[in-house]
Amino acid sequence: MSTLNKRFVRDLVLVAVLAAVLVVFSPLVPRDSLSAPRDLDPLGYALLIASCAVLLGRHRWPGAALVATTACVLTYTVLHYPGYFFPVAPVWALYAAVAYGRRVLGAVVSVVVPVTILIVSMRQSSDPAVIADGPAWIAGWMVAAAVGGEISRRRTSFVNAVQARALAAEQALEETARRRAGEERLRIARELHDSLTHTLSVMNVQAGVAVHLLDKQPHRDEETYRALTTIKAASHEALRELRATLGVLRTRGEPPGPPPSLRRLPELVKAAEDTGSRVEVVVEGRQRPLPVEVDRAAYRVVQEALTNAARHAPGARVAVRVGYRGEAVVIDIEDDGSPAATRTAAPAPGGDGHGLVGMRERVVAVDGTLRAGPRSPSGYAVHAILPVDPESPVPHRPDGLDQG
Repeated sequence: MSTLNKRFVRDLVLVAVLAAVLVVFSPLVPRDSLSAPRDLDPLGYALLIASCAVLLGRHRWPGAALVATTACVLTYTVLHYPGYFFPVAPVWALYAAVAYGRRVLGAVVSVVVPVTILIVSMRQSSDPAVIADGPAWIAGWMVAAAVGGEISRRRTSFVNAVQARALAAEQALEETARRRAGEERLRIARELHDSLTHTLSVMNVQAGVAVHLLDKQPHRDEETYRALTTIKAASHEALRELRATLGVLRTRGEPPGPPPSLRRLPELVKAAEDTGSRVEVVVEGRQRPLPVEVDRAAYRVVQEALTNAARHAPGARVAVRVGYRGEAVVIDIEDDGSPAATRTAAPAPGGDGHGLVGMRERVVAVDGTLRAGPRSPSGYAVHAILPVDPESPVPHRPDGLDQG
C-alpha cells in the first residue's frame, strides 16, 4: 500500500471515530448546561457528521476544508443544538490549514468561531461565568491549534530547505566529478592521439615508400604488394579516425569526416577483402536511417568482426548478414575458419580480448545483446541485436543524405 493510501485509511478511521463520539455523546449533555435544550434531530446529526467528513480533504484542500467544517459548526451553534465537543472538527482543520500556509484564513476562523459561540451563549444565559467558560476554552484550543500548525509549517520548510541544499550539493559534486572525468578522458585521448599519430604516420610513410619501390620492380611479389597496400590504406584510415576523434573532443561534437555508419559497409568489406578474406554481404529488409548511436555500434560490430576474422582466420570465407527487422537491427557475421590458422587466439566471450569487450560494451550501451563464440565444426560467429527506438531522432546530412 502506498504512503498516500495509508494516510487516507488512517484519516478515515480517525474521522469516523470522531464523528461517532460526537453523535453518541452530544445528546447526553445535561439540560441545565450552556447548551439550549433543543433535541438533536436528523439535521443536527447531519451537521455533526458533515463537520467531521470534510476533514478528509484537509491535506488536498486545507482552506476549503476549514471553511466547510467551520460553517457546519457555526450552523450547529446558531440552531441551539446541544454538545460540548462539536468545535473539535474546526480545531483540527485549523491546525492543518495553518500547517499548509493558510495563516490569514486560520486567524479569521480563530476569531469568528469563539465570538459566534460567545454571542449564542449570551442569548442562552445571564451568568457571566457560564457565558465566558465555553468561548474561552474554544479560543484557547484554537490558538493552540494555530501555534501547532505554524510550528509544523516552519519545521516542514526547514526540512525541505535542508533537503534542497543537500540535493544541490550532491548534484554539484556529481557535476564536478563528471567534469574532471571528461577532462581526464580528453587528456588521455590527446596523449594517445599524439603518440599513435606519430607511429601510424611512420607506418603509412614506410608502407608508401615500399609500395613505390615495388612499383618500379618488373617482377614484384603480388602478395607482398597487396599487403603493403592494405597497410598503407589501413594506417591512412586510422589516422583519419584519430584526427576526427580529437576534432570531436575539441569542437564538442562536430566531426569533420563521415561518421561510422552501416552505409559505409562497402568500405569495410573492401578493406577485409584486401587482407585476403572472402566476404559475402546480405542485407535483409528495407534499409532505413538509424539513430546515430545504434548506427555507430552496428558499424563497429561489423568492423571488429571482420578484423578478428582477418587476424585469426586469414583467407576464410566470411558471411555478413544485416537484417532490418521491426524495431531492431540484427547483425550476423560468420566465418568458416582457416586451414592455415586455428582459433585458439580468438578472444572468448567475456575474456580478455579488448576487441570483443569493446564490441560488447558498444552493444550494451544501446540496450542490445551480443553473442560471440566458435562455430561447429570450425569458424567463429558473432550475433548482435540492436534495438531501434522509433521515436529517436535521426539527423540528416547537409547534402540530403541520411547519416543514420
